[in-house]
Amino acid sequence: MTVSGKEFFQDRYRQLGWELREVTLRQAIRINNTHARGKNLIERLDSLGVHLQKIPFLQSGYWVLDSKVSAGATAEYLLGFYSIQEGAAQIPVSLFSSLKGKKVLDCAAAPGGKTVQLADAMENTGAVVALDVDKRRLTALANHLERCRVTNTVVYLLDARQASSLEVEFDRVLVDVPCSGNFAGDRDWFKNRTLKDIERNAALQRGILTKVSECLSCRGELVYSTCSLEPEENELNMDWAVKHLNLQIQEINSYGQNGLTEVFGKKLDPSVAKCRRIWPNETQGFFVAKLTKRSQPHES
Repeated sequence: MTVSGKEFFQDRYRQLGWELREVTLRQAIRINNTHARGKNLIERLDSLGVHLQKIPFLQSGYWVLDSKVSAGATAEYLLGFYSIQEGAAQIPVSLFSSLKGKKVLDCAAAPGGKTVQLADAMENTGAVVALDVDKRRLTALANHLERCRVTNTVVYLLDARQASSLEVEFDRVLVDVPCSGNFAGDRDWFKNRTLKDIERNAALQRGILTKVSECLSCRGELVYSTCSLEPEENELNMDWAVKHLNLQIQEINSYGQNGLTEVFGKKLDPSVAKCRRIWPNETQGFFVAKLTKRSQPHES
């Protein structure tokens, strides 16, 4: 049986209720309100020929409709007034109920788009601990933090599965895990991905989730996200987390469809419907879920 290639994944997506189609992603930016407040940023960019449209499901996100200059080469960008950040990628941080003054763990943080978004939502209060295992990517993260004048973040070269070594209990944990990605952002995705890759990534994600959930405070919030379309990395992992970790899935107000509760004939915990699956359209494919610690043991 072939477990790779476009036809294989097309059939999988059809079984999950979505028909594969060509997708053209739209460039998006996110305003860093902490520094852009009072700067008339939209008008300034418009005068430069960078024309924007508000993204309806995001608080500070805008589509770049057209631009006479590169959105990453304006003085406003270099001053940290905004970040170039994919639309769906702006969703995970927005799911936390509150962030000001909190202790926040950002797992697999590089290159730093969500880290900066966290710091912005916190107005540089509290503390963000940002982890990554790639030293070169940490340089990009540090540059991003400096450009956006982030002052509440410390960066560690550390595998998220070793987060307990920090000996800190976190109020908020962002688990934007390493994943298989999806075809919308990679023209060669179907050539390069196999089911074995996906299963390997799903196991890594469960390992990360297991360890970082141990660092979550009893009333804390954990947001899990991937840019994968594969249920092994999404709904199946959330079903596993509910059944094997001391976690429960919370309702969220988010763009996207309800998480799947039946995958390839396997029935999942009903609470997985509270997650959100985003099929590629204007944004890339994405998956988000919000979890908290369970006060009572889960009954299967």
